[in-house]
Amino acid sequence: MFGKLIAKEGERGTLLEILLEAASSMESLSECELYVVNVSEEDPNAVFVYEVWSNEGAHQASLSLEVTQTLIHRAKPIIAGMERISTLQPMGGKGLSS
Repeated sequence: MFGKLIAKEGERGTLLEILLEAASSMESLSECELYVVNVSEEDPNAVFVYEVWSNEGAHQASLSLEVTQTLIHRAKPIIAGMERISTLQPMGGKGLSS
């Protein structure tokens, strides 16, 4: 899954910190194969997240975890918009389990 979160003006740094905390919290979930947080110089309010999960159910289950809910609660007030850019099906490559 490739998503774009748009922070309110001046809040990208805070949103970035929250999403990096989310990435750290995913370390303990074997079903989360990748959780990569990115920024773009061309889009100063946006943070992009690329996630690879073993299955959609694992991703949905992660959204109900207490740590995830806490981070969502912290991020909501500074998010101006969200966009799911694409749902991709990884076929292989470095960093992915076969």
